Amino acid sequence: MQRTLKTAFVITLAASSPLHLAPAVAADAAKNYPERPIRFVLAQTSGSSIDTMSRVVATRLSELLGQQLVVDNRPGAGGIIGGEIVAHAAPDGYTLFAGATASQVIGPRVYKKVLKYNPQTDFTPISLFAATQNVLVVNPGMPYRSVKELIAYAKANPGKVNWANAGVGFQSHLAGALLTHMAGIKVLHVPYKGAGPMVAGVIAGEAHVTIGPAPAWMVHVQAGRARALAMGGEKRSTLWPDIPTIIESGVPGYVSDGWAGLMGPKGLPKAIQDKLRNLLVKAVNEPATNNALKRVGAEPITSTPAEFTQRIAKDWTRMGEAIRVAGLKVE
Repeated sequence: MQRTLKTAFVITLAASSPLHLAPAVAADAAKNYPERPIRFVLAQTSGSSIDTMSRVVATRLSELLGQQLVVDNRPGAGGIIGGEIVAHAAPDGYTLFAGATASQVIGPRVYKKVLKYNPQTDFTPISLFAATQNVLVVNPGMPYRSVKELIAYAKANPGKVNWANAGVGFQSHLAGALLTHMAGIKVLHVPYKGAGPMVAGVIAGEAHVTIGPAPAWMVHVQAGRARALAMGGEKRSTLWPDIPTIIESGVPGYVSDGWAGLMGPKGLPKAIQDKLRNLLVKAVNEPATNNALKRVGAEPITSTPAEFTQRIAKDWTRMGEAIRVAGLKVE
């Protein structure tokens, strides 16, 4: 999609802001907010699903705020590099974060030994703005055309299904490990060096199966380069309603999805939090932004800060179980 924001590496935007604002100063700042461009930190690489979705929202939110959201991609360490920048920023509304499942739940658990902030308490949740489902896909040459057929084949041929992931500790790895555990099957988990090589491996047939973000996979499914067996959401996707969920396909209780939402540092004044949430909800619900999110494979959603917090807590527990069954050691 055409991008209207340029990635910028801004390191001094909020450096002169005080870490704690007196009540009168905070109220005045909220009334006039924003008076300058806002640093919008993303913990993912440019062109990733979260990056694309976040830029869609940032474009319209910039217009509503009357100030630009300057996108600052800071990937690495499962998202905790970007998360640390925001967690330690001044809570003045001029440093915001596109929090996501990977950066708020997976990375902090996998890289626990080097984590320098609390992902559940060092941020101010504002609102979710997009949800995605992971999709279970197979190379079109494989003999199984449903989840039940895949499970039956794997049980009859233990260790002979090559199950790809983007790397140890990645969401595709944890999602695959949890699914094979819950389905009671033994497969060969094959880690690749990133999502690109993993996709190429499945399409070429050197790997047989994987589960990953629908926005990244459905273009290949629609082109016939991969076959979608099921979606990982609790309910069917509104974007691909003809594809069953993994739950209804024979693995009760299995969920594999993701989300993105707007966050600020801990202590963000409520007036600024409320203003950002109201404008974000307006942006997401406008037809232009809503349709733009759908075109990149995201389901537009909004939430209250409390609902956002509950979603993080729920996923924290679920991903902890996935890490356990994957036998992943924290770093």
